[in-house]
Amino acid sequence: MDYLEITGTVIGLLYLWLEYKASIYLWIAGVIMPAIYIFVYYEAGLYADSGINVYYLLAAVYGWIIWQRGGGNKKELPVTYTPLRVYLPLALVFVVAFWVIGWILVNFTDSTVPWLDSFTTALSIVGMWLLARKYVEQWLAWIAVDVVSCGLYVYKGLDFTAFLYGLYAVIAIFGYFKWKKMISA
Repeated sequence: MDYLEITGTVIGLLYLWLEYKASIYLWIAGVIMPAIYIFVYYEAGLYADSGINVYYLLAAVYGWIIWQRGGGNKKELPVTYTPLRVYLPLALVFVVAFWVIGWILVNFTDSTVPWLDSFTTALSIVGMWLLARKYVEQWLAWIAVDVVSCGLYVYKGLDFTAFLYGLYAVIAIFGYFKWKKMISA
């Protein structure tokens, strides 16, 4: 599986660079990368991470459409702040997803890291939706996901992927500040 992990890492780097640039083409890499990582994570026993990649595939199509159409106003969607009214529903989605996924992993799989796998998966659901809406706070969700995932992947022996997520965490910090500047520009 190493060749798949290396390929996924390379596409992941491209994805991150395109996300940093707020390029709509990130969604193309956003279809290819999860297709690869479904298999990488499954083989590593990271079942929630494997499953979330199906969501990523669907979210990439959604993100492409939303960014292209500007959310209905027929121009490219601008980078904005997350409206306050969205925080409570997103927190509820996170909590419910975290507990449901964790419960499933504990009771129906041989996962050795069910709650960490559940945490990163639940927060990724939220982060991907924020990214699809082009909200600057998506970077904050990804920083948390990336830091936890980096440690998780080291533990699971996915060294290339751990490197990728460590790099993601660093670049996500820069991405957050870049997108903030794009709002005021």
